Amino acid sequence: MARSRTASGNRSKGKSIAFENVKDQLAYCGLWCGSCSVGNGTVNELSRECAKTMTDYGVNEWGPKEVDYEVLLKGLAVISKMEPCHGCLKGGGRTNCEIRACALEKGLAECIDCAEKDSCPNDRIVHIMRSGALKVGMKVKDKAGDRSKVLEDWIAKADGV
Repeated sequence: MARSRTASGNRSKGKSIAFENVKDQLAYCGLWCGSCSVGNGTVNELSRECAKTMTDYGVNEWGPKEVDYEVLLKGLAVISKMEPCHGCLKGGGRTNCEIRACALEKGLAECIDCAEKDSCPNDRIVHIMRSGALKVGMKVKDKAGDRSKVLEDWIAKADGV
């Protein structure tokens, strides 16, 4: 089967609408939503690319017989149409997030600025969120400082500036 001219490894450098929606969001816990693959549209894009590449290459004809390619392609189609996360500042993120609730209750933009961070009841979940985000390659602001400058730097790097 012929290969598509849009090879799977050549994703466009253009930023998606999903990225534009979350690029300016720095969550209360310090995670940059612009670096989240679910929020910035990467998961959707990769699902589309994977399905197209598998179809273009005819993997169902010669690939491992243990795979139900019809079910796999249907699953990838569903994922590719999944609504990207809007980020917790716009109602996305974890449902009933303790970090968001606490920061809002205290009127904080981010929990790193909390005067009670040494005795934080949410310290465990903050650690889990930040370490998990770092593990998947997300950017995490974990020091007090100028939010807008940090975002500006991260956005510029994502834009290739």
